[in-house]
Amino acid sequence: MLLAGGSYAWLAGVRASAPPPPGLALSVEVRDREGRLLRPFALADGRWRLKAETREVDRRFRDMLVAYEDKRFWEHGGVDPLALVRAAGQMLRHGRIVSGGSTLTMQVARLLEPREGSGFAAKLGAKLTEMRRAIQLEARLSKSEILALYLTLAPYGGNIEGVRAASLAWFGKEPRRLTLAESALLVALPQAPESRRPDRHPARALRARDTVLARLGEAGLFGAAEVAFAGRAPVPTGRLALPMLAPHAAEAARRQQPAAQSHELAIDASAQARLETLAAERVRELGTGVSLALVMVDNASGEVLARVSGADPQDTERAGAVDLTRAIRSPGSTLKPFIYGLAFEDGLAHPETLIEDRPARFGAYRPRNFDRDYQGTVSVKQALQLSLNVPAVVLLQAVGPQRLASRLGQSGFALKLPPGEVPGLAVGLGGVGMSLDALAGLYAGIANGGLAQGLRDRLDGAASGPESARQLMSPVAAAYLAQSLAGTPAPRNERAGRIAFKTGTSFGYRDAWAVGFDGRRTIAVWVGRPDGQPVPGMIGREAAAPILFEAFARLVSRPAPFAPAPPEALDVKNAQLPPPLRHFGQASGQENGGEGPKIAFPPDGASLEREGDEPMALKVSGGTGKLTVFVDGVPSGQPAGAATLFWRPAGAGFVRLTVMDAAGLTDSVTLRIRGATDWNEAAQPGRLSGR
Repeated sequence: MLLAGGSYAWLAGVRASAPPPPGLALSVEVRDREGRLLRPFALADGRWRLKAETREVDRRFRDMLVAYEDKRFWEHGGVDPLALVRAAGQMLRHGRIVSGGSTLTMQVARLLEPREGSGFAAKLGAKLTEMRRAIQLEARLSKSEILALYLTLAPYGGNIEGVRAASLAWFGKEPRRLTLAESALLVALPQAPESRRPDRHPARALRARDTVLARLGEAGLFGAAEVAFAGRAPVPTGRLALPMLAPHAAEAARRQQPAAQSHELAIDASAQARLETLAAERVRELGTGVSLALVMVDNASGEVLARVSGADPQDTERAGAVDLTRAIRSPGSTLKPFIYGLAFEDGLAHPETLIEDRPARFGAYRPRNFDRDYQGTVSVKQALQLSLNVPAVVLLQAVGPQRLASRLGQSGFALKLPPGEVPGLAVGLGGVGMSLDALAGLYAGIANGGLAQGLRDRLDGAASGPESARQLMSPVAAAYLAQSLAGTPAPRNERAGRIAFKTGTSFGYRDAWAVGFDGRRTIAVWVGRPDGQPVPGMIGREAAAPILFEAFARLVSRPAPFAPAPPEALDVKNAQLPPPLRHFGQASGQENGGEGPKIAFPPDGASLEREGDEPMALKVSGGTGKLTVFVDGVPSGQPAGAATLFWRPAGAGFVRLTVMDAAGLTDSVTLRIRGATDWNEAAQPGRLSGR
């Protein structure tokens, strides 16, 4: 009784003095939107140690581990006296250690605090320390927590620690679903991790695995047929690389939050893997030094579902270490749809409006089409689908390059201009900087009914742009654009109409682009040399568009349908349009048969002070018939014939005024209104009256 009481008191003292388990250094993990591992990072010493929760590991493996290593694990308090007595008896009978008698808890204690020493006294002292520490662990932690520590720390050969790293390295999968043969090998390896490594000693690994199978079969855990079937399975003879999906996105996530143990990205691992495979296949066909990048964005949320830069981060010839999805390049013609969108929003044009594609000069600037030819009179929709340059510049002159730049910037995707430069007409043809992911976000805004979301790379962090959706363009303008871009001629051997898309080629054949969307997702593709050198003959339609179509084909069997157009959208032919919308007025740089209206005051770019609630004057000269004034694209008041009109700004800020006459000819100015009232983007433009 005295001995029992003393033992109880000793155990109570050991438990009471239990320190907390030491903190573990774990591999940082980057996961996808479903919790799937995209990429782990090795510890500073090169070891792979992935945290393992018991619920994430195959239940049969856990049962096999406990049955083989410590069958009374769930009952003992850290030390199993019966196992110790058995081990001592075996040593006395055989003159050597047959089994160690260590429980799983004692093994965890040894893994947490390894001790060196080769002599008998050192080994005995280490064993006693393990026993004491095991009792303390049991006092502090639950059985499931102790088992999770073993599953995280157990050695599996080389720099692999823990069952998750082992399952990924030897079988290429997480340990959620293991075969009987795989489970038996993972039970056997930690007993002698170096001498049983399958990649170096496959015969020993096979014998150890079969020993586990035989013993557990004899214990009745499995039937003879199941054991025999598992015994016929080969053991792996090579080690697999741990996952390396979305390497650039993973690196960026770690830089953003260097102290975080895990990172949750919006990326979809399945889509990422398919697009990485596509990039690796296509980049080999592009020529020396030429690379490519892809970005996929969810239209409604702005979440980045895939981000592929090049084909291999180790490819120095193609600057594989550089994240090309974020590089600033010339976007070519890919900004043209946003010019047309503002023209639709302003009521200056409709997809069926006719417009002239003829030689034109805008001061010293004379745009020409890519093929150096002109189409004459075409519909606005055709001008966009054929990517004609002159109509795009004519419309940009009408809506204003500064307004285009401001609208894109307000939506969260600012154009990149050299310091001190202001947007000019060349913006419409790519004379500006833009990244691939920003283009994807802008086109996703078209698909999302004109609402642009800030791109979101992380599920556990803020968006890279505005937190809330911003109005990129009106829903009607977005619907007109989607319908028009869906009719763009498809690349060779592809079906038209499956996606809405636009291509672009920068000056000097340095960048080839293709951006497309369906009802759910937007994919943007860039092809070019990372060093900015030209690639003669490389154009978006031939280099990037086929990759875009193949990307959609590999992800979905049938693209998602577009959202229906708003009720106020006009689905009519040209002859059914209101007369001002049937033919777009000629720009000032083109020859026309009549004089359009001219805003005499205020001048374009003026900054005006508003006093109180007084109306502001708008003086117009010229024009045919009654005049209609648009304030930020919204008609204001009834058409009037007066030369002086009065209007009330909604508040301080920038405003775009456009005057259209009965023949459809227009003139526009952009003004800055100064005043005490903050600019309210949601407010309706002030009423307009004639005098």
